[in-house]
Amino acid sequence: MNTPNFIVAELKADNGKLLSVLTVTPKEFKTGSRGYYANQKVEMDGKRYQVQIQLVEIGSKTSGAATGS
Repeated sequence: MNTPNFIVAELKADNGKLLSVLTVTPKEFKTGSRGYYANQKVEMDGKRYQVQIQLVEIGSKTSGAATGS
């Protein structure tokens, strides 16, 4: 499987109502790991919530990233 340029994540309520769609894009995290990340604000019943999604590739951390060397 080729690595995708982005991932689409749908956030749904328990009744199936679509609350939001997030486009999750590639990211290199401060730890040196690679993966995908997105965040967005979503309104439900007049209240605002912050949503985050993170996918981290297991074993992707570059050597020395955690120690800063």
